[in-house]
Amino acid sequence: MQSLWEQLPRPFFVQAPLEDVTDAAFRRMFALHGKPHVMWTEFTSADGLVLAQGSGLEKLRAKLRFSEDERPIVAQLFSAVPERMKAAASVVRELGFDGLDINMGCPDLSVEKGGAGAAHIKNPERASEIIAAAKEGVGNAIPVSVKTRLGYNVDEVETWIPLILKQNVAALTVHARTRKEMSLVPARWERLARVVELRDAIASQTRIIGNGDVTSLSDAKTRAYESGVDGVMVGRGLFGNPWFFTGYAASPHERITALDEHLHYFEKELTGITNYATMKKHFKAYISGWDGARELRALLMDTHSVSEARLVLTDAIEARGKKE
Repeated sequence: MQSLWEQLPRPFFVQAPLEDVTDAAFRRMFALHGKPHVMWTEFTSADGLVLAQGSGLEKLRAKLRFSEDERPIVAQLFSAVPERMKAAASVVRELGFDGLDINMGCPDLSVEKGGAGAAHIKNPERASEIIAAAKEGVGNAIPVSVKTRLGYNVDEVETWIPLILKQNVAALTVHARTRKEMSLVPARWERLARVVELRDAIASQTRIIGNGDVTSLSDAKTRAYESGVDGVMVGRGLFGNPWFFTGYAASPHERITALDEHLHYFEKELTGITNYATMKKHFKAYISGWDGARELRALLMDTHSVSEARLVLTDAIEARGKKE
């Protein structure tokens, strides 16, 4: 039976895992308005899935809750302890995900302090052990993939990328910057062409996914063509644009209505799990680019609950509808 990655067209386009962003409400919006070829959960602590109890475990499990219309969907985990990664991978398998991805690129200091995320780049031996543990945890049920960067302080494509490819992962996503560069410099997509060359020589079956600075669907297609990657992962470009993967340019009225819909799903899926304040990071993305948008944003930022925000939007939807 073909794995998830072997069934996809080329190029394919996927949604990046973003902490406190790609939650159940966010993914639902894309499932409704324009699905990517593959969706990702927020990255989740494998250690927490194994060790947490009570409400802590409930919140972690909430990150791994998905609906059938989001398939295919991949769960992303992070850990520096092989035994915990193996156990958490087994959980992911039992929950029915289509794939498991290992985060080896997150620059968050608390994640790195535990030896996970981008810290794996500095410890290749442990990285290999984590990948092996994840594979053991899922058995042959679902494919294992990795998301990483070009290197830690400097470009380490010639040494770091081959090490991962030799683990025969099903897919490898490479953010085209080092950990040190964060997002302070433009993504270096030309280096992804070299990643593809290394893949061809070492592990021809591995799908290569490029990531970094993708602003539109047409931009994604161009970057895929020029670099030769099999797929493109989009992160920040998705904010406020659940139509991204269709290429559709929504009107102000449609964007206001979509934010109201997003709030509805946030309330339905995440009440008691995620603080309302996390929704506010979406307001500017949805509400910008037209006369009166700044004033509407200010009203929304001053709200303290989903119900308050939806009341503001009800008036805005009616007013904007009359203009359009």
